Amino acid sequence: MHIEQIKIENFRLLQNCHLDMRDKTTLLVGKNNTGKTSLAVLLERFLEKPDQFTYTDFPIPIREKVLGIDEETNIEELAIRLVLRIAYDENDNLEVLSEFMLDLDPTRRHTNILFECCIDKKKLLGVLPNDAKERKKFIENNLSRKFLETKIYAFDDFGHTEETPYYLAHRDQLEEKERSHVRSLLNFQVIHARRNVASSEDAGRGAKPLSAISTKFFRKRDIEADADDETVGVDSESVDKLRSMLATIDDQLGEQYTKVFGGFLENSRDFLELGNLKVVSNIQSQSLIETSSQVIYGDTDNFLPEHHSGLGYLNILYLLLQIELCRDDFNRRNAPLNLLVIEEPEAHTHPQMQYVFADKIHGLVSQIPNLQALLTTHSSHIVSKSNFEDIRYLSRQSQTEPVKIKNFHTDLSAKYEELGADGAAIFQFLKQYLTINSAELFFASKAIFIEGTTERILLPLFFEMHDRENINESMGSGLSSQNISILEVGANARAFAPFLEFIGVRTLIITDIDTTKAVFNEKTGKTRYLACPVSESSHTSNETLKHFLSAPDLKDDSFSDWHKHLVDGTANLGEGQIALAYQLMESGYHARSFEDAFISINFDKIKARKDALAGLKTKSKLDDFIDGDFYTLTDQILGKKSDFAGSVLYLALAEGETWKVPKYIMDGLKWIQK
Repeated sequence: MHIEQIKIENFRLLQNCHLDMRDKTTLLVGKNNTGKTSLAVLLERFLEKPDQFTYTDFPIPIREKVLGIDEETNIEELAIRLVLRIAYDENDNLEVLSEFMLDLDPTRRHTNILFECCIDKKKLLGVLPNDAKERKKFIENNLSRKFLETKIYAFDDFGHTEETPYYLAHRDQLEEKERSHVRSLLNFQVIHARRNVASSEDAGRGAKPLSAISTKFFRKRDIEADADDETVGVDSESVDKLRSMLATIDDQLGEQYTKVFGGFLENSRDFLELGNLKVVSNIQSQSLIETSSQVIYGDTDNFLPEHHSGLGYLNILYLLLQIELCRDDFNRRNAPLNLLVIEEPEAHTHPQMQYVFADKIHGLVSQIPNLQALLTTHSSHIVSKSNFEDIRYLSRQSQTEPVKIKNFHTDLSAKYEELGADGAAIFQFLKQYLTINSAELFFASKAIFIEGTTERILLPLFFEMHDRENINESMGSGLSSQNISILEVGANARAFAPFLEFIGVRTLIITDIDTTKAVFNEKTGKTRYLACPVSESSHTSNETLKHFLSAPDLKDDSFSDWHKHLVDGTANLGEGQIALAYQLMESGYHARSFEDAFISINFDKIKARKDALAGLKTKSKLDDFIDGDFYTLTDQILGKKSDFAGSVLYLALAEGETWKVPKYIMDGLKWIQK
C-alpha cells in the first residue's frame, strides 16, 4: 500500500498540479519560488493543522474572486484541495483502509481521499461591510478558520473519463470522513527547513538546539519505557536504572539540604507558626537533560560544546535526531501508511556532507516499513546522488504562470524517444552527464554551453567585460550576478535539447562553425570531409549546428543553400529559449574556431606580448605574418590552448591588458543577459 499520486488545487503557486509519488523516496527539485515549501506546508495543514489556512494561502487569481464574493459565487471553484490517490493490492491489510473503500470489488486497486478547505459563504456574507474598501480589508485580515471549513471525503473514480474531476462532477457521491480515520490510516511527519541550529554566535544567548532535541528524544523514551512499548525498541531497563540513580541522588541531597538550610527553616517555622518545613531534592530526568546536560564532541576531559561545531554538522546531527524521533513514532503507531517530508536537508552543509546525507537517507528510509519520504532540495549534489526515476521537477515559465510538477524520468524519456533510434542512447548519456557533472542545471536560471577549456577559462573575463561595456541601471543585473550555469559539453549540445525544453532554461550555446570541404579519394572511392578555412568550405562537421539549424541531408540538393545561410548567419533558429553563437564575418575575416577568431582581432597585441603569452610555438611566425590568413597562422603558432588562455587571462587581470572579445560571443552574452 502506498500513496501513488498527490493532486493539489488552488494553494498559493500550486493551482492545478499533481505529483507522482515513488514507493520509497521522491525528490522535489526546482528553482526558488516554485512551490516546494508550499507543498510541504499544504500537506501539514490538511493532515495536522487544518485550522491554519488564511486568505494569503489562496492563489492570486482566486483572491480576486474571493474579494468579490456574493450570493451568486460558486464556492466550490474557490476551494483549496488536496487529493491522495492510494494504491493497494491483495497482500495489504485493508482493515483501516476499508473505511475509505467505497466499492469492495476485488479487482479495484485504488481509492481516493479528498481534503477541502472551503469558504463558509453564509457566515462570511453575514458580517461583510458594505463599503468595497472595507470589505477588501476585512477579508484580507479575517479570512481564516472562523470563515473556512475543512472537510475530508472518500471517493471512488473508477471508470471516470470526463475532463471535469470526479469530485466536482459527482459531489453527491462523496462520502465525508472523520479526521480520526485519516490519522489511523496515515502517520505524517515533517522536518522543516527552519531547524534553528545555533552557531557559536548564539552560545551567549543560551541556544542549545541539540540538547533541546536530545531532551525531546529522551522524553519520548521515558514515556515509552512507562508503557513498556517493545515496538520502538526502548531499553526500559536503562531508563529504570537512570531513575534509580536519580532517586539515590535525591536522598543524598536531602540529607545535605537539612544541614545547610536547617537554621533558616527552624527560624521560619517559629516565626510563621508553620509545621515542619523541609527542602527536598526532586530531580526530574527530563529536566536534568534539558538544563544540566549538553551534547559535546571530543574527549570527556577535553571537549568542545555543541555550538563550536560547524553549522553543517549541527544541521546533520539535528536532522538525524529528528529522523530518529520520526522513526520511533512510525514504529510505535504502526499505521498502514507513513509519510515523512524533509525540507532542504542540505542547509548549511558543504557539498561532501550533502553527498554523505544523500547516501544515508535512502538507507534510513528502507529501514522503516511502509514509509514514503518526500525530500525538497536545492542541492545539485543530492540530486546527482539520487535515482533519476525519483526526481520530480517543479517549473514555472514566468512569474504570472502557475507551477507544473513534471515527472523527470517518464516525461523526459518520452521526449528522447521522439528522436528516433538513438534517442535511448542519448538519454542515457544525459543521465550520466548530469550525475557526474551538472545536476546544477535543475536549479539554474540560465545556462551557457561551451565547447572546450579555452572558453571555460576566459568566459568569466568576458562576463566582466560585457557588464562593464553594456550594463547600466536601466538594464538590470549583469551576467556576473546572475544565476547562470556554464557547461563544457564539447560537440554534444544537441543531446541536451529535449532536456532544456523540459526544464525551460534560457540557454546560449557557444560553438565553432567547424567548416569542412569534400575531398574525393580515387584509390578508396570514398569522400572525406577535411577541415578548411570558411572561405573554402562546403560543409560543417558541427553536429550541434546541424541539429539546431535543421540541416538537410548531405545528399539533398538544398544542403548547399543551407550551408551558405550558415556562413552568412541567416540560418535562423527562431525566437525561443535557445540561441546559437558561432563565428561570423568580423573585420573582413571569417574565423573557423574561437582561437582563430580571438587571434585575428587581437593580432597586434598578441604580437607585442608574445613573450609573455604561454602556449605559443614558432613565435617568429607572428613577425613574418602579412597576408591575413589567420586560419593557417593559428595552426602554426598555437601549442597548448589551455596555457594560452590562462596567460591571456593573467595579462588581463594582473597587468590590465584590454583584449577584444569576438563579436559572436559578445552578441550571445547580450542575448543571455536579457
